[in-house]
Amino acid sequence: MVDILLAEDDDNLRYYLHRALERAGYKVISASDGLEAEETLSFHRFDLVLTDVVMPGKSGIELAKAARQLQPDIRVMFITGFSGIVLTEAEDAFSEAAMLSKPFHLKELVLQVEKVLSSSGL
Repeated sequence: MVDILLAEDDDNLRYYLHRALERAGYKVISASDGLEAEETLSFHRFDLVLTDVVMPGKSGIELAKAARQLQPDIRVMFITGFSGIVLTEAEDAFSEAAMLSKPFHLKELVLQVEKVLSSSGL
């Protein structure tokens, strides 16, 4: 089973994303911010980190960097309302990372996650 770490500070959005991913057959652990997500990375192995970019405590980009240090083969996917920020700040370190701009449909999320995971052979 594929394990996904979801980091999203909006409680309602996190709930719906978590539910959609579980319904698609993924095992999902959710965190309400980057700091909580980073702590979770230290005791659980994940195939994908799906993170909002702008969060309190630790941004999604900082979280993705920490995730890569702890788990070098982890796939990264950003969700954001500020696509220009992701492209600018993450261009070098995460050129292969997928990005989904808000608002999006939950079906679009699942399709994008499937695409990211299939590109890595999962």
